[in-house]
Amino acid sequence: MKKIFLIFALFASIASAGRAETVRLTLEDAIIRARAKSVEAAVALNELRSSYWEYRTYRADLLPEVNFKATIPSYRKQYSPYMNAEGNYSFVRNNYLEMSGELSLSQKIWPTGGTLSLNSSIDFLRQLSDDKYNRFMSIPVALTLNQPIFGVNTVKWDRKIEPVKYAEAKAQFLSETENVAISTINYFFNLLMAKENVDIAYQNLENATKLYEVAKEKRRMGQISENDLLQMELNLLNANSDLTTRLSNFKSNMFTLRSYLDYGEDVELEPEAPNSVPEIEVTYADAIERALTNNKFAKNLRRRQLEAEYEVARAKANMREVNLFAQVGYTGTDRKFGEA
Repeated sequence: MKKIFLIFALFASIASAGRAETVRLTLEDAIIRARAKSVEAAVALNELRSSYWEYRTYRADLLPEVNFKATIPSYRKQYSPYMNAEGNYSFVRNNYLEMSGELSLSQKIWPTGGTLSLNSSIDFLRQLSDDKYNRFMSIPVALTLNQPIFGVNTVKWDRKIEPVKYAEAKAQFLSETENVAISTINYFFNLLMAKENVDIAYQNLENATKLYEVAKEKRRMGQISENDLLQMELNLLNANSDLTTRLSNFKSNMFTLRSYLDYGEDVELEPEAPNSVPEIEVTYADAIERALTNNKFAKNLRRRQLEAEYEVARAKANMREVNLFAQVGYTGTDRKFGEA
């Protein structure tokens, strides 16, 4: 039964090996796939997209905004308190239908932080009990200014902070992308070295097996001692154990790189050693310039400095609050729409 089980396991392993797909992988291909398929690359891309839409939202807030508000309709039947000329209160029955609509165009004023808007609205009221009638109130056009006097200018600070924040996010994405490439290089060469170590272990096992067979023949002829034969057998066992360890390490590195590159379990990677190493000359001045341009650290410091200055300005502005509200325009009311 034991022999049958071993034979079955051998055929199963051969069948599974036959179904496995072998992918020859260069270092460049591994880096390109990691930047497109790895979890770290996906996380970095999602963070960049989130920062991009936050920046787009900030840019949209600077543009003119069109708003439309309407109530169509509002019906009420209730009793409301009423004070007559003698100062006495009583309840008056109300039964009316109300509709309203307002269209406005507003624009934030960047230098001052205020808001300037152009409004147009119409209100309609229909009394449904007793003396039934219609009533209109219109504001054909009105210009409104809402300006904080001592408050912090949020628009000005956003124009300073948000571009730096978005530049930091782009630098962060570049850094994460390079980290993905570094991880891929490490995993790739770990697998390549593990593969070479397995080949060496197979060769050592083959040599140890041949030496052990020769030693047995020499022992049979009496040319070596029993101790020498046992030493050769020990070398064979050590070579076999080393091969097992190297194979386990190879499979572990294969699983790591395969998972990182989002390959299936039925894929066997065959790493190809690079033919040459490119020569890159980097001067100190060039390294400093690229670090200041592309590294997120400098932009992170600048962004945190601006946010701290903004918090200080807001704390000072909260000590007193004065808002200027001004509105100029036309309005009218009548029982007919045109006259209103």
